[in-house]
Amino acid sequence: MDVQLTAAHWVYLAGILVILATMALRKNIVVPAVVATFLTALTFSGSIVTGLSAIFNASLVAAKELFNIFLIIAMVTAMLGALRQLGADRMMVAPFRRVMRAGTSSFLVLAAVTYVISLFFWPTPAVPLVGAVLIPVAIRAGMSPLSVGMVIAICGQGMALSSDYIIKVAPGISASAAGVEADAVADKAMVLSLIVGGTALLITYLVQKRHWRAPSPDLLVEWEAAADRGIGDTADRGIGDTADRGIGETRGDSSGDGGGSRPPRRPEPAGGPSGGGEQAATATAVLVAPSDPIADPDSAAEKERRGTAKAFAMLVPLAYLAFIVYLMLGKFTEVVPPLQGGDAAAIVGGIAALILFAAAASTDRGGFLETTSDHLVDGLVFAFKAMGCVLPIAGFFFIGNPEFAGPILGISADAAGPAILFDLVTTVQSHLPQNAFITSFGILLIGLVAGLDGSGFSGLPLTGALSGALGPAVDVDPSTLAAIGQMGNIWAGGGVIIAWSSLVAVAGFARVPVLDLARKCFLPVMAGLILSTVFAVLVF
Repeated sequence: MDVQLTAAHWVYLAGILVILATMALRKNIVVPAVVATFLTALTFSGSIVTGLSAIFNASLVAAKELFNIFLIIAMVTAMLGALRQLGADRMMVAPFRRVMRAGTSSFLVLAAVTYVISLFFWPTPAVPLVGAVLIPVAIRAGMSPLSVGMVIAICGQGMALSSDYIIKVAPGISASAAGVEADAVADKAMVLSLIVGGTALLITYLVQKRHWRAPSPDLLVEWEAAADRGIGDTADRGIGDTADRGIGETRGDSSGDGGGSRPPRRPEPAGGPSGGGEQAATATAVLVAPSDPIADPDSAAEKERRGTAKAFAMLVPLAYLAFIVYLMLGKFTEVVPPLQGGDAAAIVGGIAALILFAAAASTDRGGFLETTSDHLVDGLVFAFKAMGCVLPIAGFFFIGNPEFAGPILGISADAAGPAILFDLVTTVQSHLPQNAFITSFGILLIGLVAGLDGSGFSGLPLTGALSGALGPAVDVDPSTLAAIGQMGNIWAGGGVIIAWSSLVAVAGFARVPVLDLARKCFLPVMAGLILSTVFAVLVF
């Protein structure tokens, strides 16, 4: 079917190209997205009033579609703030130190703990948590600092965040843009993320193992001394000599001293998700000098506080483990009804809310109502600062989807909205080879390019929209293409192979140059992405 392209189509296409070029230059794409939204609406309608209102309507439509994502981020962040104030966050991972006695065991434990924490809470809290507690143990067990950083980046910012299977932020954005079910994208993204991560971890193990040494306490002393001498690109920022002493903090996530003696601090944003999508600014670490009096470890109050922290350190993993069991029973049996994507996310948020209330009450019994409110506000502020830039970007790409174009352009609900992006794809596809492999690798490449801004999720509306348009033309499920694009976007921008992303946080705690870490991760990750894309085309 021939499609008649109008000026609005060409303006929209120009907007996409400008956004991609801006990403390639490592600049923020919010302004180009807003300007492109205005020009597209103006050209389509011929009315400056419609063009101006489209700027607002586009973000509003995107907010309606994505607000459940913002809310779950806020709930989980608020819960983590309460656990951090109580001192239970570090206790959750402390037992793993007992089994990290050699290089291989440390490699496996570090990978597993980072993956699980990042899968449930995103890498933002996982990096300072693992960095403060487990990295020094892994170094003492013989692992090289570079291999430690690679494992954390691959398992956290890469494998866990690229699937985002529990919180389902990334699959929700991809699915909304592609016009498919979020669960379909999430299931395929989980499989692909395991292939990419497993491949990258195997290559990392084989390549880095020769650099490991025999376990010795001297390795930890040497590692600390290297940081004190300023070796690496992060020592001068104060990251170097605090990770193993438990007094380091990153913006938005304090590792704490496990004692919870400091008053709660309003967390700052992690920009992006990594995230989500976590900007490199999240990695800026500062030394925090304890200003409170040192608590008497033998006092009754201190013993009670430690007991409460231990109880929550066990309660949180058990609560989410029970949820996973329930989720699996619903998915693979008929014992309980299956949960859809929205229902599962709602339960995660509900569990987080109840744990937040209980932790706040345990920490501040007299004023826990106010404390709980503070944590919720902090969570909402974090969510909007971390994900807010996604709204105008998603709004621009939603104009290309007829399902959302009507409300954005002020078209009545009875009339169908223009299918601008789909028209462009329909026009172009007749001149391209109708090949599933070429299309799939094209979506992967677009995802990688879109991740160049280092924010993690900003390219998902683009890869999702293209997947929905291209999938039927090459006889590939759009959810499969959306999952492929999600892999490229998050493995790049989420903080694994882009040095100006949240990879800086990992490099800071591992005390290695961030450019070296990005270069070392590049080939293992690219090998995994190529393998996963081939698998997706052949199997899905």
